[in-house]
Amino acid sequence: MQYKNALEFAKELDQKDELAFYRNQFYIPKDKAGNNWLYFTGNSLGLQPKKAKEYIDIELKDWAEKGVEGHFDGQNPWVTYPESLSPMMAKVVGAKPSEVIIMDTLTANLHFLMVSFYRPTKERYKILIESDAFPSDRYAVQSQLKFHGYSEEDLIYWSPPKGKDLLEMDDLEKILEAQGNQIALVLIGGVNYYTGQRFDFKKIAELGHAKGCVVGIDLAHGAGNIKANLHDSGVDFAAWCTYKYLNSGPGSLSGIFVHEKHAYNASLPRFAGWWNHNKDTRFNMRLPFDVMSGAEGWQLSNPPILAMAPIKASLEMFEEVGMDALREKSIKLTGFMEYLFQELGSEAVSIITPTNPEERGCQLSIQVKKATKSLHQKLMDKHVITDWREPNVIRCAPAPMYNTYQDVYNMVLILKDILKDY
Repeated sequence: MQYKNALEFAKELDQKDELAFYRNQFYIPKDKAGNNWLYFTGNSLGLQPKKAKEYIDIELKDWAEKGVEGHFDGQNPWVTYPESLSPMMAKVVGAKPSEVIIMDTLTANLHFLMVSFYRPTKERYKILIESDAFPSDRYAVQSQLKFHGYSEEDLIYWSPPKGKDLLEMDDLEKILEAQGNQIALVLIGGVNYYTGQRFDFKKIAELGHAKGCVVGIDLAHGAGNIKANLHDSGVDFAAWCTYKYLNSGPGSLSGIFVHEKHAYNASLPRFAGWWNHNKDTRFNMRLPFDVMSGAEGWQLSNPPILAMAPIKASLEMFEEVGMDALREKSIKLTGFMEYLFQELGSEAVSIITPTNPEERGCQLSIQVKKATKSLHQKLMDKHVITDWREPNVIRCAPAPMYNTYQDVYNMVLILKDILKDY
C-alpha cells in the first residue's frame, strides 16, 4: 500500500475499513474531558468488550436463580462451558478443537505441560529458550531444571548476533547441531515480547525434532495477533494468555494446545485432577482415574465460569471476523504506523521490530535516541497509552480489532511534537 502522511488519508482508510464496526464493540478509555485515549497496549491488556458484562451477568443470574443446578441447567451449562469455547479458540490459533482447551493461567499451564513434555534423562536434560524470553518463561524453566536436579548452566540461550536485536534462525540451527543431543526441550516465545519478532514455528519444530527435542511455544504475544497455524507447524505443545489480544480481562485464563500426536496418548505423564477425568463418569466419585483424550486431558480443576464469560464475548467477535481478515487489517495498520515513524527520520526514531510483515504481528518496538522513561511519561500525560520496556524501548501495538488509522496518525503526531525537546 502507498501511504500518505496526512490526516485525511487516515480518515479515508478508516471509512474503507470493513472491520470499523468492531471498535464500537469495546469500551475505549477516556480522559476527564470525555476524549478517547489513544490506546496501543493491547499487547499487554486488551480493551473490554461491551458484551463482557452482559455475559458475566447471565452467569450471575443463573447462579442466583439456579444455584448448583446451573452446572447442568443454566443458559450456558457450566460443566461444558470450557469445551464450548474450544472450536472458536482453535480457529484463532490454527488448531483442531480437540487440541485446545482454556484452563488455569499461563505460567501454571506451562508447568503443567512441562510435567508431560520435559522428561530429562541422563543424556538429554537441557532446555533451550531465546536469550530475551519473557521473564516468567525464564523463571519457569529455571525452576524446572532445579526441580529435576539440574542447574542454570543447563539452560541454553538462543541469542542474537553481537550488536543486533533480532534472532537469526541460522544461530538456532548451529546450537541444535552442536548440543541437540543433550537438549530435552526447546521452548520459544512465538512473538518476542521486547522486539515484536515473530518466529517460524514450523522451522523451529523441524530443527528441534530432527535432533530428538520436544518443541513448545509460548504464544502469549501471538494468540489473536498472528496466524499461528499450530497444528500444521507440528510443535508439540503451546500455551498463551487470553488477556492481551484476546481481550478477556486482567489476569484472565490461559489456553493450551497439545498436538493430536500426543493428545490421545493416555500413558503420557501428567498431573491429574477431577476435570481431566472422563466426563461421562466424572460425577461417579469412586472410580479410578480415567484420563480424557485431547487437550481436555490436561485440565485439572472445575473451571472459573465468571472468568470465562468475557473470553466468550471476545471469541465470538474473532469468530465473526476470522483471522484472515483481522491479519489483513493488522498488516495495513501496522504498516501505516511504521511509515509514519519512518517519516520522523532515523535520527529521531529507530524501529527494532522486523520490517517484513510475515516476521511480526501488530507490535512495533521503537527506540528514541537520548530518550529516557520521561518520554514515555510525556506520551502518557497526553493519554497516548504505550508501554516502556527497559532499557530504552517503547512498545506500540495497534490492535486491528479496535484501533483506527486516525489513532495511529494522531499518536505519531503527538510523538513528533514531544520529540522537539529531544
